[in-house]
Amino acid sequence: MKGGSVLTSKIESEIDLLQRHVQMLKAIMENEPIGIIRLSELLDFPQHKVRYSLRILEQEGLIKPSPEGAVTTEKLRPFMEHLKELLAKMEETVQELKTQLV
Repeated sequence: MKGGSVLTSKIESEIDLLQRHVQMLKAIMENEPIGIIRLSELLDFPQHKVRYSLRILEQEGLIKPSPEGAVTTEKLRPFMEHLKELLAKMEETVQELKTQLV
């Protein structure tokens, strides 16, 4: 029921975006260096979405450009560990919310 409610549409779109960024990070890790066109083909994302994700990931310091394409940085592994912890906390919160539903 995507976009069915103002209460949930924002979180749904943010989760979708995070999922795309994580998929891109994984693809970059496994194929670095890798360019926009190859990422677009590999992940079946439009090039404009790949460019946007690359820009965000670069701003976060998780990847950097090279002449051959995007490569990961030393900040990637600590970020992934932090994300795992954050998602575990979110999962607990979601479970609590579920118990409150009638």
